Amino acid sequence: MRVVIVAEYYPRRSDPVLGIWAHKQAVAVRDAGADVRVLVLYRPLPPARLIWRPSAWLTALRQPRRATIDGISVQYVRYLAPPRGRSYVRWGDFAARPLRRALRRLRRDFPYDLIHAHYALPAADAVLQTGAAVPLVISEHGADVFATARMPGGRERIERVFGAARLVLANSDGIERAIQRLGAQHTRLIPLGADPAGSEPPKPEHPTLVTVAHLVPRKRHADVLRAIWILRDRKPDLRYRIVGDGPSRASLEAITAQLGLSDRVEFTGQLPHDAAVQASREGSIFVMPSVDEAFGVAYIEAMAAGRPAIGSRGEPGPEHLAARTIGMRLVSPGEPESLATEIVELLEPRWGARVRRSARATVAEQFTWEACGRATYEAYAEALKAP
Repeated sequence: MRVVIVAEYYPRRSDPVLGIWAHKQAVAVRDAGADVRVLVLYRPLPPARLIWRPSAWLTALRQPRRATIDGISVQYVRYLAPPRGRSYVRWGDFAARPLRRALRRLRRDFPYDLIHAHYALPAADAVLQTGAAVPLVISEHGADVFATARMPGGRERIERVFGAARLVLANSDGIERAIQRLGAQHTRLIPLGADPAGSEPPKPEHPTLVTVAHLVPRKRHADVLRAIWILRDRKPDLRYRIVGDGPSRASLEAITAQLGLSDRVEFTGQLPHDAAVQASREGSIFVMPSVDEAFGVAYIEAMAAGRPAIGSRGEPGPEHLAARTIGMRLVSPGEPESLATEIVELLEPRWGARVRRSARATVAEQFTWEACGRATYEAYAEALKAP
C-alpha cells in the first residue's frame, strides 16, 4: 500500500515540533506496513508576529525543499497565498497548482494508491483541485471545526471537501460528531498516540505543575497562574513550569510578576519534542485548561508516565479522555478557583496514586502510536475497498 500524506502542519527547520503529531502518525502507519511519502504545503513566509525581522525571512526561505525525517521522505511544496485572515479558506486554491506538479512528479517513481490529507482546508481542498484520481482520506484535528468553518465561506467549502472524501478520521468522539454535522459521510474514530514512558519518573522535589503548549490565549495558561496565586498560602512550595513559546509569552510573564509568582514559575521556551515530553512527565500534574481542544496529545504524553492531567470541561479531547480514565480531570475554563481545588485534590497522596495508575494504564491500553498506526492502516484499507 503506497500512501501520500499531504499536510500543512509538519516539522520543518524553523519549527521542528510543528505538527509533530502528523509525523508521528506517519511513522506509525509506516511501521504498520504502509509505504509512505509526505508532501508539506509550505508558505515560505515568516509568522505575522516575526514578519519585520530579516532573520525570520531568511529562515523561512532557507527551508530545504526535501528532507528525510525518521526514514520518511518529505518534500516541502512551496506556494504563495495572502495573509491568513479571512483568505485562509481559499489557501487550497493557491496551493493546488504546485501540489499538482509535485504529485505528478512523485507518481513517476511512486505510483501511490491513496492520499491522506490532514484537515479539509487547505490540504484536502488543494488535493481535490489537483484532480488526483485516487481515494482521499482526511484527518480532522479540530481547526476546521473550531475556526475555519466560522469564517465566511468556510463551512460550505469544508462540507464540499468532506463530502468528497472516501473516509474522514476523527481524533475524538466529539470531533467525529462535529465532522458528521459538516458533511462527512463515512467517518472513523482514530485517536492519536504517545510514546512509551518506561518506568515512572521520580517525584519532583517540589509539587510541580507543567504545561506543554504554544503560548496563545486559548491554552489558558493565565488560569493556572491565578490558581497558583489562590493557593499561595496553602501550597507555598507549588511550582509551575511552562514549556513552549508564542505571542502570549510577554503578557504571561507580566501576569506572573503582577501576582508575585516569579520565584515559582519557570518559562523554558520551546524545547525539542523529546525534551518537552520529558518535562511533562517530570512534574506532579500536567495542567492545560485550554479551549477548542480537539484531542491534546500533550495530555496523553504526560499520562503515559502516570502523571494526571487537567483539561477543560466541554472540550472534545479532554471529555474523550475523561470518559476513559480518572487520570484525566476536568474543570470549567475561566474558573481558577475550581482549578485550584482540583490541583489540591490531585496532590493528595492516596487519591493521587490511584489517579496515576489509571492514567498510565489507559494510555498503554488505548493511546499508543502503535495502536494508532494499525488503526490508520486499517482505515486506508477500508478506503481502498469502498466503491
